[in-house]
Amino acid sequence: PLNRVEYKPINLDTLAELAESTKANVIDIDLLFNNGLISKNDLVKVLARGEAKSLKAEVKVHAFSAAAIAAIESAGGKATVIS
Repeated sequence: PLNRVEYKPINLDTLAELAESTKANVIDIDLLFNNGLISKNDLVKVLARGEAKSLKAEVKVHAFSAAAIAAIESAGGKATVIS
């Protein structure tokens, strides 16, 4: 369908690595873009593949799977949906 939103999937293991390498407390679109993980106009959805135990950051992206939200929150992080 024409109104289907195309998301760029990012997995929890990628976010955990990024948080470790950058020591960021907030992982947002700018950080993902500046680290070459997404293109400028990508809509990002976080998926629950991988470990999120070390992910204590606030993650601000366009969408999350339910399992990803649960994993981020149980690791002590926060999942924030942006528009």
